Amino acid sequence: MFDGAHVIIYSRQAEADRTFLRDCLGLANVDSGDGWLIFKLPPAELAIHPTDGETKHELYFMCDDIEATLHEVTAEGATVSAPVTDQGWGLLAEITLPSGTHLSLYQPRHPVAYNLA
Repeated sequence: MFDGAHVIIYSRQAEADRTFLRDCLGLANVDSGDGWLIFKLPPAELAIHPTDGETKHELYFMCDDIEATLHEVTAEGATVSAPVTDQGWGLLAEITLPSGTHLSLYQPRHPVAYNLA
């Protein structure tokens, strides 16, 4: 039925954040016109979590080795805004985009759905 998903990050410094995703994180992209970059994302999965509070969406970039990933992205200029913490279900850290937006990095300990055929 679906062949993809489109994720949006709203930013007060969109051009700087686009440049960061392209140059620092190395995400492949297409220019949809006038420098408006649309980025290819790695395989994804979707989870639904219960809440008694406000509903929201979150974005996590998943990796096999969070320490190696953090080393690689900081070598490219990323700033770690939250160090690795053990959440039980996985390891979690954050880097900061130029706009100040936090981007979560996640090394899961559970089977991942994006490997399903």
